[in-house]
Amino acid sequence: MKLQILGSGTSTGVPEIGCTCAVCTSTDVRDCRTRTSALLQSDDATILIDCSPDFRAQLLRAHLFQKIDGVLLTHEHYDHVGGLDDLRPFCRYGAIPLYSDAYTAAHLRLRMPYCFVDASYPGIPQLTLHEIAAGERFFIGRTPVEAFEVMHGKLPILGYRIGGRFGYITDMSELPEASYRRLHGLDLLVVNALRLQPHPTHQTIAQAIEVAGRIGAKQTYFIHLSHGAGLHAELSEQLPPSIHLGYDQAEIYF
Repeated sequence: MKLQILGSGTSTGVPEIGCTCAVCTSTDVRDCRTRTSALLQSDDATILIDCSPDFRAQLLRAHLFQKIDGVLLTHEHYDHVGGLDDLRPFCRYGAIPLYSDAYTAAHLRLRMPYCFVDASYPGIPQLTLHEIAAGERFFIGRTPVEAFEVMHGKLPILGYRIGGRFGYITDMSELPEASYRRLHGLDLLVVNALRLQPHPTHQTIAQAIEVAGRIGAKQTYFIHLSHGAGLHAELSEQLPPSIHLGYDQAEIYF
């Protein structure tokens, strides 16, 4: 499998507009963190995880254009779904299935009604919306996907275990015990780590290290990083050997 981190940043992105901190003014390209999306390639499927407002720029920068077999949505917040309209060029290959919980699906139908009407018209994205729930298992191609519950503050959202060996979590503040049990034996875990200081709806770097240790994946990458996480080069040196900072355009083979 191959995972490409398209965007590794939080909702405001890094640099944050108007900020002159060391991270926002850094010349290290790894400190430029666009809003979070990822692209997974299994043996038979290409799967997009979330579709941020920066999706179009991310794809152009990475020179990526290929059939997308499915889109897994973690939740309905704009920084995770704001780029869905930019899936239009990929509809040349056919309609693209989106998978989300019922709450996210309802918000997408309100926010983008032209995408999910019975009487569609030329030029709109060809998207099919599939409602799933935590604990549900389904397939994209022959690649198994299992959804599990993640708590984003008081909002239940979805994480995904894909292909049996890969786990993806974003915007987590807490993980229910039942979800921990679904994450044993991972080769790769991608999980959010917002910043050093506490936040009401996201976990800190220290909390993410604790969660990663409990899940025990062979390798863990942190995403959804704000400028409050610090400089990539400095923070990387402080992490345990099996934990790494994600960055835009990182390619991970496992």
